[in-house]
Amino acid sequence: VQLQASGGGLVQAGGSLRLSCAASGRTLSYYAVAWFRQAPGKEREFVAAINRSGGVTYYADSVKGRFSISRNNAQNTVYLQMNNLKPEDTAVYSCAAKRTSMVPTTLHPYHYWGQGTHVTVSS
Repeated sequence: VQLQASGGGLVQAGGSLRLSCAASGRTLSYYAVAWFRQAPGKEREFVAAINRSGGVTYYADSVKGRFSISRNNAQNTVYLQMNNLKPEDTAVYSCAAKRTSMVPTTLHPYHYWGQGTHVTVSS
């Protein structure tokens, strides 16, 4: 499956962005999908994940209550709604997929990765 992330940009603190992860090649409904981010000089970290049906989601503590992950399997797309953005959310955001009924929250189980989309939050 090929993944294409989009929706990044420059936003002021307190603003919102919605990222999209569009899949092609395979139907995304067989895959758990996660978002990860990597800030300059830092390790890539988990942000959010969603199971195949969309009924189970997990979030990093740093984004709970502000970010929401969802999916539209008919459109083969997963979304990350980011509200109340903070400067520390500035990073390159990437989506990843794994064909599984589980919902991994670490990097290594994920086989398929999209290119990143840049998010910059100004103070």
